[in-house]
Amino acid sequence: MERRRFTREFKVEAVKLVRERGVAIRQAARDLNVHENVLRKWVKEFGADPQQAFPGHGQMKPEQLEIERLRREVQKLRAERDILKNDHGPWARLFAVETADAILSAWRVAAVSLLEAQSPLKNVVHGWMRT
Repeated sequence: MERRRFTREFKVEAVKLVRERGVAIRQAARDLNVHENVLRKWVKEFGADPQQAFPGHGQMKPEQLEIERLRREVQKLRAERDILKNDHGPWARLFAVETADAILSAWRVAAVSLLEAQSPLKNVVHGWMRT
């Protein structure tokens, strides 16, 4: 048995029947051939936000759309964070926190220590530091 679908207009009229005309929910549900609990739910939903009530099949309220968009964005950001957090090969080092200046300064410190140690590579290192 297929589930019945009701239009927004039908639901609004059913709610008006209960709220404006004062028909009991039990009687209105019987007259409209819907379950009492369904009609109660419609009345409650319409009372909470009449403009956004019953958005339709496949439609979402603006708040729900925003929540869904934010969930997708959080999921994407978490995936990007996990990629950067875990070292997955040499390309991941490109995204390391160290900048090119920090790397260059580390090389210069190593070069100075080679010069001070009177290394055989002293002339090579000295020439490199000039450039």
